[in-house]
Amino acid sequence: MEIVFDFSTIQRFLALPPDQIVLKLFFTVGWIPIALVFLWGFKEIWIYYIQGKWGDTQKFILLAIDVPRGNQQDPKAVENIITYLAGAHGTLNLIDKYWDGKYQLSMSLEIVSIDGYTQFLMHIPEHFRNLAESAIYSQYPDAEITEVNDYTEGMPSKFPDEEYDIWGSEFIQAKSPAYPIKMYEDFIIDRGVPEEIFKDPMGSLMDLCSSLGKGEQLWNQIIITPLPFDGELEKMGDKEIDKILGKSSGGNKTVDKIIQTILDALEYFSEMVYSLWSDIEKKKDDSQEDMLRMMNLTPKQKKQIEAITEKVSKLSYEFKNRFIYIAKKEVKNNSKVVSGFVGYMKQFVHMDLNNLRPDTTTTMTSTAYFARESRLNTRKNKIMQNYKARSVSSGRSPGIINIEEIATLWHFPVEAVVKAPLIQKTPGRKAEAPMTLPTEDDIIANSTRNQYFESEDIFSKGNADYQEQTKLKAKSEELNNQNKKAIDSPPDNLPFV
Repeated sequence: MEIVFDFSTIQRFLALPPDQIVLKLFFTVGWIPIALVFLWGFKEIWIYYIQGKWGDTQKFILLAIDVPRGNQQDPKAVENIITYLAGAHGTLNLIDKYWDGKYQLSMSLEIVSIDGYTQFLMHIPEHFRNLAESAIYSQYPDAEITEVNDYTEGMPSKFPDEEYDIWGSEFIQAKSPAYPIKMYEDFIIDRGVPEEIFKDPMGSLMDLCSSLGKGEQLWNQIIITPLPFDGELEKMGDKEIDKILGKSSGGNKTVDKIIQTILDALEYFSEMVYSLWSDIEKKKDDSQEDMLRMMNLTPKQKKQIEAITEKVSKLSYEFKNRFIYIAKKEVKNNSKVVSGFVGYMKQFVHMDLNNLRPDTTTTMTSTAYFARESRLNTRKNKIMQNYKARSVSSGRSPGIINIEEIATLWHFPVEAVVKAPLIQKTPGRKAEAPMTLPTEDDIIANSTRNQYFESEDIFSKGNADYQEQTKLKAKSEELNNQNKKAIDSPPDNLPFV
């Protein structure tokens, strides 16, 4: 039987003028990719609209958390809190996502210092308040949780501003999220059982917060979004481990999938041809090759594989970390506050693994070259507006972080290690006075001495030493009263609801 192929239609098509060829191609198949682009754009616009409409109906609250006086719990307690908060994750079906506009709500863990007054805060959806309170009270039964108004309200959102100026940035992961930063376990100095010393990295931040003066404010927020159990971080970890072992070139994903499909097909057909013995020998060769790779790893590579394996084994969140220093222009001191906060973040740098660095390319309020002033103000406006909105989508793409890393970056200071005068503690929302102020014992001692001098009539009322002691006592009482008033009263932009 003779088969005949008729190419006359193709020849007639190719003989047409170029413009007619283009038109025929467009009307035949060319409209398909354009239609797909329009459908994709319509879908994105619809999701943006419906999610914004649903998001406007969600109410968030800000909770101020005061830790018990004499807190001795390490960040492991906060790690348990973060684990419990993962109960906020919900599964959405197609109707929830594409018709109702629902999406996974985020929470924000915040540390704010206003004029030296330091407060730990949690910004959460209102219907998750019981979840958050249960998580905190389970680890800190004596903690005080109070709903407060948003401290960002009333602060300028557009710059330049006549009174205030800011410096801000997002802090992003320098490497793949599969690599962990230095975690709180690395700050424990083991001096033998039972003595262990925890060098709390939070100490430097608390000292920086307490050093802020009138008109200065430090804001730090860590926005966390619960992730589904789809193994996304685990897949990233496997990919990085394959790179370390030399199994993956990290090329184009689409090409890799095509190649892998072809290889899988060839392997399938090869199994039908080769004998069982050859298949066993192949598996033995692969196993031996993997063993040789593991044996030839450098100490750095072994450390990386162990760290990645440990990180991906724990519960993870999507996260975004923002920092803002806002102050009145006459007192703004970037060299103290900005450099101090960057130094605090550098405590978590692990050169072999990962670290959090300022995002110098997109969100940091620093510009160079052309139209510097206008571009700088644009960045200031964006980061302030994104901070106030607690936005996850704006700015750089979120990273992925596990519960131990979150507890390292945001936890209540261990009081035996950290002495922060103006950090809020229960009971009575009071805190210790700064170490530079005279203590009550000093005042009593001075008063007793003065009484002795008076009773023995050693010094007269007009004696210079007696007058100096009297002035010192009055000055000490005045400073103590001023400090007590400053500590007991929250700043004006952090009032109770």
